[in-house]
Amino acid sequence: MNSLTLTSSSAAMAAASASTGPGSVQILMLRKALQLQQQGALALLNTLPQPAPAGDLPLPTSGHLGTKVNTMA
Repeated sequence: MNSLTLTSSSAAMAAASASTGPGSVQILMLRKALQLQQQGALALLNTLPQPAPAGDLPLPTSGHLGTKVNTMA
């Protein structure tokens, strides 16, 4: 386990012990797990290269596909 996991787990346990109710611990842990997944997904999305602007893409000049209409996927 890394320090982030230990810190967030410690904070989650402290908050869970202060709250009351039968399902509060499970809800708190679910929220924390979703936050960690969100942080991981955002980190992955931030590593993706930015797409080139549409005006910079070369148009095909020969062949039967893409010479009449500029289509991009």
